[in-house]
Amino acid sequence: MKTPSHTYPAVQFRFARPTDKIEKIVEFYTRGLQLRVLSEFRDHAGYRGVMIGLPDSTYHLEFTQDDRLTPCPAPTKDNLLVLYFASVEEYNRIHSCLLTLGCEPVEPENPYWSGKSLTFEDPDGWRIVLFNGVYAP
Repeated sequence: MKTPSHTYPAVQFRFARPTDKIEKIVEFYTRGLQLRVLSEFRDHAGYRGVMIGLPDSTYHLEFTQDDRLTPCPAPTKDNLLVLYFASVEEYNRIHSCLLTLGCEPVEPENPYWSGKSLTFEDPDGWRIVLFNGVYAP
């Protein structure tokens, strides 16, 4: 597959998904992963939600909750959000924050991640990988 040589026109991206544990999700992603709340909304056509992301808000996650419905279960254990850390100190700091919340690492489905990273499950069962290093294509 050929990669386009021009600049891609989108300037942000958001990954959005439903939850029925929005308070626990906010705690996991803000207190555990140390991401920040970018914005929140309530009572929007029966939904409430929160955008959580990196400080520059270029890449962020949106979690929505409709109290009338139950979201689908998490996908396979190999659907991952991977966070890369440029320093071992920051990697260890986030790991420590997760342990303080009572989150313990889980065995990754794909052996590629073993020994290179730590995998955690958020309150909905979605997997987050902490990778000590920076992705370099």
